Amino acid sequence: MAQHPVEQQIAQADKAIMAEDFDTLMQFYAADALLVVKPGMNAIGKAQIRKAFEAIAGYFEHSLQVTQAGMVLLPAGDTVLALARTMVSANNLPATERQATYVFRLIDGQWLCVIDNSYGHALLTATA
Repeated sequence: MAQHPVEQQIAQADKAIMAEDFDTLMQFYAADALLVVKPGMNAIGKAQIRKAFEAIAGYFEHSLQVTQAGMVLLPAGDTVLALARTMVSANNLPATERQATYVFRLIDGQWLCVIDNSYGHALLTATA
């Protein structure tokens, strides 16, 4: 069975994150997208999201690794909720599994991320 375009978008975005190819990465986000940088801190819009990813790369010593170890997509019309087991690691971060939630919307024929929350439900119990 063919992958849903959202799965492909997430895989390509992960590659762009690891390559620190922020120009390519921004192509996967809607203009008004929201990125959960960390619990209590969000970036809204492409300019803030790009700046956040640049800071994240520096924080993780330019060694951030991101992969998906499982994913379920829940499509409803022009919206898809992606529930993912996201694995992150870096030189200064042991391999960590996050139960991520991503929301994609079909905009002008392209699936774009509108909410990028790699922390998932952990936001309910996290302290800023």
